[in-house]
Amino acid sequence: MGADRVFAYGAAAGLLGDLLLGDPRRGHPVAVFGRAAGAVERVLWRDDRGWGALHTAVCAGGAVAVGAVAQRVVRPSTAASVALTAAATWAVVGGTSLAREARTIGRALEAGDVEAARARLPHLCGRDPQALDADGIARAVVESVAENTSDAVVGALVWGAVAGVPGLVGFRAVNTLDAMVGHRSARYRRFGWASARLDDMAGWPGARLTAVLATAAGGDARGAARAWRADAARHPSPNAGPVEASFAGALGVRLGGTLSYAGRVEHRPVLNTQGRAVEVADIRRAVRLSRRVGLLALGVTVAARLAAKGRKGRTS
Repeated sequence: MGADRVFAYGAAAGLLGDLLLGDPRRGHPVAVFGRAAGAVERVLWRDDRGWGALHTAVCAGGAVAVGAVAQRVVRPSTAASVALTAAATWAVVGGTSLAREARTIGRALEAGDVEAARARLPHLCGRDPQALDADGIARAVVESVAENTSDAVVGALVWGAVAGVPGLVGFRAVNTLDAMVGHRSARYRRFGWASARLDDMAGWPGARLTAVLATAAGGDARGAARAWRADAARHPSPNAGPVEASFAGALGVRLGGTLSYAGRVEHRPVLNTQGRAVEVADIRRAVRLSRRVGLLALGVTVAARLAAKGRKGRTS
């Protein structure tokens, strides 16, 4: 069996595993990587971009190398290759956990328990929950669902289609490093610069595919396309912009505006100014859209991998 079919079967099995099982409760590979990256940081940290770039190269490069070695070891066995791809896909995607956390917060808000929703919000995103009312929490959840659909599902599938298991684990490693050190705090402004830039580059194709699929699957293709075209470039993140704008247009809501992270207030542009304010019921709509986008991304990446194999066969 060729590498194209290995990816097709393995990615489908891994995504099904995530759908049925969610993330492992203990010993999650991403958590293991995070602890290892933290240990490397303690050795290498300097308030310097060069040392930060070295940290990024050691951690992300190490993850890719482990994936490449594992893929090479199992290559003689088709069953083992599919199983490894399935395990890697299951480990790096997080669509089910994303949906579960969003729905948990949504249920608390529907029950009128704003304090419970505030307590749960840090499990999903880094906003300051005490500064948010029910509608503000709902908006934060919808924005997080949109962004993490790209980061936790679509981007990984794109790089899996490109590079197999090394692509899957490498993308997740880069995304995790960005979450750990890529923010603009005093400690990481310079040290985390390389991780943040690498995450921007790695996330670029997945974010655009997410935006395309959200436009196609969201029920208001014209509104999603309009919001993407008009507002995406105004977002400070080159990848979150297209994703959040297309979700906003597809759902018919406004996203963005004033945000608070760790006591720091940011005034971001409003995305889809023609939409209405986010309501609690929009959390479930965003989760359903995220699910559709993830399944469509699997189909697109598998089809692209098979098509690339077919073109290569015709030219060889």
